[in-house]
Amino acid sequence: MRTSLVIVFLALFGLRLSALGPAVSDTVFTDIPEPVEAVIALPNDTIDELPASILGTDTIPVAVPYSRFSDFNSWEEREVTFNPDPTRAVWMSALFPGLGQIYNRRYWKLPIVVGAYFGLGYATAWNNGMLTDYQRAYSDIMDSDPSTDSYKDFFAPTVDVDALDQTWLTSLLKSRKDYYRRYRDLCIICMVGVYFVAMVDAYVDASLSHFDISPDLSMDWSPTVIPDSRGKLPGIGVAWALNF
Repeated sequence: MRTSLVIVFLALFGLRLSALGPAVSDTVFTDIPEPVEAVIALPNDTIDELPASILGTDTIPVAVPYSRFSDFNSWEEREVTFNPDPTRAVWMSALFPGLGQIYNRRYWKLPIVVGAYFGLGYATAWNNGMLTDYQRAYSDIMDSDPSTDSYKDFFAPTVDVDALDQTWLTSLLKSRKDYYRRYRDLCIICMVGVYFVAMVDAYVDASLSHFDISPDLSMDWSPTVIPDSRGKLPGIGVAWALNF
């Protein structure tokens, strides 16, 4: 009797273990949830309607922060037309020669303006130095002080200056003095001229930047009869028209 009860108890206990075993196994190893797939929300941060292909799956729509200006984060090259202001170009050129050309983006003109100023400046300084020397020499030969003889520095040490004709020497020093004064003044005038030419060039260049040049530039010409009021017979010529 006891043996029968033990067998029945073991049988019931085995059935209980067999019933619990698959449930535990399925819970631990097989009931693993599928990976969650995130879906970016619509630009207005709401999900009003999703495609049926998404709603039919086990995905979960998740709203994430969205910037309305995200489309502007990418850099795009844009062609910008440069339209210089003629008034500003003139004032910049007046402030310093060459700045107007830089403002108009005519960089190849800058070496011309700067080179002209450096060349004329050097010529002005050189002619002024020669004028100073000849002016002092002319003053020394015109006075009666024998100790002031700077004009002798223009001759070699082997030349006897006192034996030379003083009238000829005085005329020579005066002509040289006038020569270097004239070219010094001419260099100064040219520097002022370059200054104003640079201003005019900057203004004209900036103004022509606004000039509309049509790609359909063409010229029409045809033979024509030109009436002559002074004679009976008309003249024959060519009439032409420029279209732009």
